[in-house]
Amino acid sequence: MGISIWQLLIVLVIVLLLFGTRKLRNLGSDLGGAIRGFKQALHGEEEAGETAPKEKLAAARTEPEGEATVQEDRPAKPEREEL
Repeated sequence: MGISIWQLLIVLVIVLLLFGTRKLRNLGSDLGGAIRGFKQALHGEEEAGETAPKEKLAAARTEPEGEATVQEDRPAKPEREEL
């Protein structure tokens, strides 16, 4: 009960008649260019990502290193009184 090859061919012919070969060719080249640009952007981030972590870690350390101190000894939430 799946889609047969004949049904796919009929759909392809209808799409060709509706859009024409020129529009489909332009659509294919635009889609290919978008995928190529996406891959280049990902590849560029990977190269930049290999050198930048040390710089980011150094910039992220704004707090002085040391032990945390507790100022008061109290519960985080006050206890409720039961009705």
